[in-house]
Amino acid sequence: MMGPMPHAASTPIALGAVLLAAACASRPAPPDLGELYDALARSAHDRRNPVVMIPGVLGSSLRQRGTGRRVWGAFTGDYANPGRADGARLIALPMRAGAPLTELVDDVYADGALESLEINLFGLPVNLAAYVHILSALGVGGYRDESLGSEIDYGDEHFTCFQFAFDWRRDLSENARLLDEFLDEKAEYVRRETKARYGIERGEIRFDFVCHSMGGLLLRYFLRYGGTPLPEDGSLPELTWAGAQRVERAVLVGTPNSGSAETLRELVEGVKFAFFLPRYSPAILGTFPALYQLLPRVRHGVLVDAEDTEDSERSALDLFDPALWERFGWGLVDPDQADALAELLADVPSAAERRRIAADHLAKCLARARQFHAALDRPARPPEGTELHLVVGDAVATPSRLAVDTETGAVRLTEPRPGDGTVLRSSALGDERVGGVWTPRLVSPIDWAHVLFLFEDHLGLTQAPAFIDNLLYLLLEEPREPLPQARVP
Repeated sequence: MMGPMPHAASTPIALGAVLLAAACASRPAPPDLGELYDALARSAHDRRNPVVMIPGVLGSSLRQRGTGRRVWGAFTGDYANPGRADGARLIALPMRAGAPLTELVDDVYADGALESLEINLFGLPVNLAAYVHILSALGVGGYRDESLGSEIDYGDEHFTCFQFAFDWRRDLSENARLLDEFLDEKAEYVRRETKARYGIERGEIRFDFVCHSMGGLLLRYFLRYGGTPLPEDGSLPELTWAGAQRVERAVLVGTPNSGSAETLRELVEGVKFAFFLPRYSPAILGTFPALYQLLPRVRHGVLVDAEDTEDSERSALDLFDPALWERFGWGLVDPDQADALAELLADVPSAAERRRIAADHLAKCLARARQFHAALDRPARPPEGTELHLVVGDAVATPSRLAVDTETGAVRLTEPRPGDGTVLRSSALGDERVGGVWTPRLVSPIDWAHVLFLFEDHLGLTQAPAFIDNLLYLLLEEPREPLPQARVP
């Protein structure tokens, strides 16, 4: 039972005392992760899963074969400057009318996840941390990636972790095939290490995954279809869960499972990541099939007429319809991108032909994105023994809707809702109640084993002590099937 209310005159004083006490109270310090997990990091057993980290969009360094020229990952030296014709052609993917996306390849490859990003600010070299926080967290757990050349000695008795760097410009289903091949190679490595360390012949190797943002979409496709890419005829591949046979636990961090509204604005307007960095034009970004796969779902009513935002069912627009992009002059078919197309398609003398090629490429990318979404959105439960865990931000106002001016084609982000500033809470969850029938329980095509909510932004999720602590517990300590006796130094 509630006690008597204090006298009105004393209430402000009592409230002030409470606030003062709260302000003076010291906040708990983050845990000493080394102390918590040192013994576990040094423990050895032949059943401990190796870990694969998949970064998000922009999170893998790109280089040109032969020359070694940096395409993405540094803004110093002879990097691919998008403000110059040769740099623009290097960072953009090829376009050719009538050719499937799988044939539009160049000589650029991914050569590692970005531990840091090199820039040149006012003539001074600067390194910006990229995925060093995730890699450092895994290092605390003993999952050292030897390619990083870490000077920290976690002991010899541990399995290493691996970075799956991928070309984030290309169709994610194509990258699933490369992931399948990557796991073949790393599984053989683990078998050799197990034999050398413990004298044990190990058969099946299963992996744990940590994926940020776009990396989670790539893994989700792989879990369902293995290394089978999307069919060229627009149909869906057979749902076999072939990749899930190789994965035990997967942690998805800030993954836009229902897309991100910000992506459309960047495809329409281009992007400048910071005032001191070069601008990437809509023509360049528009050549990347994977970016279209980050677009929101049509059924969620994200894109609406700016003059009619109240009735989302009536005004929702199909942002995967090429005719809509032609109508508004978006991206690759923006008339203002004529000069950029002349740089990208320098061997095509006719402006009309360049625009036709660009429109063809746009239509192929939109169709592939719609197909990719359909492949991921089939409601299905992974086979027993494979778990999906989600880390999501829900304390930062994040645009949830795109309002388009039907006269000018200008796009405006509106209606902020909880998220991480880039990805909505509802998108990360894959919440199908958005734009549909509301129910008290989550409706999602994804069967989450566990969801962790953090009050962080999109990149801050990977740096939060709560994320690192929970990640190491999940990988190292949470019970699984019985393990043989561990050797603890």
